Amino acid sequence: MTTPRTVLITGGAGGIGQGIAREFIAAGEHVILADRDATAVNAAATALGAEARALDITDPAAVAAAFDHFSGAGGVDVLVNNAGILSVHGAVTELDPADYRSILEVNVLGTFVMIQAFARHRIAAGGGGAIVNISSIGGRQPTPGMGAYESSKAAVDSVTRWAAIELAPHGIRVNAVAPGPVLTPMLEQGMPEGSPARAAWASRIPLGSLARVDDIAPAVAYLAGAGAAHITGVSLPVDGGQLLT
Repeated sequence: MTTPRTVLITGGAGGIGQGIAREFIAAGEHVILADRDATAVNAAATALGAEARALDITDPAAVAAAFDHFSGAGGVDVLVNNAGILSVHGAVTELDPADYRSILEVNVLGTFVMIQAFARHRIAAGGGGAIVNISSIGGRQPTPGMGAYESSKAAVDSVTRWAAIELAPHGIRVNAVAPGPVLTPMLEQGMPEGSPARAAWASRIPLGSLARVDDIAPAVAYLAGAGAAHITGVSLPVDGGQLLT
């Protein structure tokens, strides 16, 4: 029998984070949900049967302390960097630089901080392990007004390749999943079925619909698993073909 791995998922209180957690839990893995919202992550973990950890991924000291704790509790085998924010929209001529910085701090710096801490953790344990970053096809296909978020995700793809080539000698694989728009509970509230906004997004997608969380989670599990043992440094679009248009 295969020993269950421990999978750490950041942004674990959100819809995509919980969907990814369900996928790993169904496969028999032990899941730790991390999120800066302690109340929300505890509730999500209790509902799913996972472990919870309140964590601000932009705080290197807090992240280092978390991995010290994980090391004493059996370690972490897989890191899913799902935490990210899409809170500010603005044209290039209008966006406040402070708002842009806030997105970069979470989506880029936070992802880097987690990769660095996980890599140090795995190297100290003798190597091996997998990282899956959640990117976005927006890093390759611009949408007016979303440039801050999309450029942060282009950076996530770049960090993925950087980490992949440097960590390969340690047996640590680093990949990304790049969704298009995903129908999380929050997005479904803002773009309900039949709404013009949802129809406009769907019209850009050759397969005709926005992704659901259950379309994203299997791709994450695949890249983290044995079936992807010879894959590193890729950013896999899960977008219904939107990048083809």
